[in-house]
Amino acid sequence: MSKLILVPTPIGNLSDMTYRAVEVLKSVDVILAEDTRVSGILLKHYGIETPMQSYHQHNEHSQTDAVVRQIKGGRETAIITDAGTPGISDPGFLLARACVAEGVKIECLPGATAFVPALVNSGLPNDKFVFEGFLPAKKGRQKRLKALAEEERTILFYESPYKLLKSLQQFVEHFGAERQVSVSREISKLYEETVRGSLTEVIAHFEVKKPKGEFVIVLAGSGVKA
Repeated sequence: MSKLILVPTPIGNLSDMTYRAVEVLKSVDVILAEDTRVSGILLKHYGIETPMQSYHQHNEHSQTDAVVRQIKGGRETAIITDAGTPGISDPGFLLARACVAEGVKIECLPGATAFVPALVNSGLPNDKFVFEGFLPAKKGRQKRLKALAEEERTILFYESPYKLLKSLQQFVEHFGAERQVSVSREISKLYEETVRGSLTEVIAHFEVKKPKGEFVIVLAGSGVKA
């Protein structure tokens, strides 16, 4: 019986690709890729010649049913994103949900996800945490931050370099200037960096050093002391 296989890909260093992931991508009939140009670099690096099909946030609603039919018709399918694990702040959830509804087998390989190393090396409690991903751009943003103000578990966010300072400044408004935070960028890449301290201290750092790369923000929960 054909199945859908969710395959994590490196978040930076190509050497983080697992042997099993390479074998799967070589063996399936088609690879759904968030950006075929980005994924093409990875596939070429590992000598993977499996055909790719574009599947991203702008076409996943229109393509999902057709993909499920193809899998049910015997087309073994893998899905990858530009980096990390499909479905984690990337396309994958809608397809997985549709496969479950249609009784299609799903398998997810273990692998890279940016928030895990950021959380573990933050020095903040990691026994219990909340993953928020990207906050709403506008509508619902303030409401979400207000709802998180008393959250006692460590809170994880993804953020772009263009909005990092704005988000950290909004955190001060909702969580207080002394709330502890760890901000990691370019995880597993050449310029990997983690900045830790109070929100005030970390904001001061990035006001001097322009934010570059993709960021994971690890924010201490309410009541956690430095």
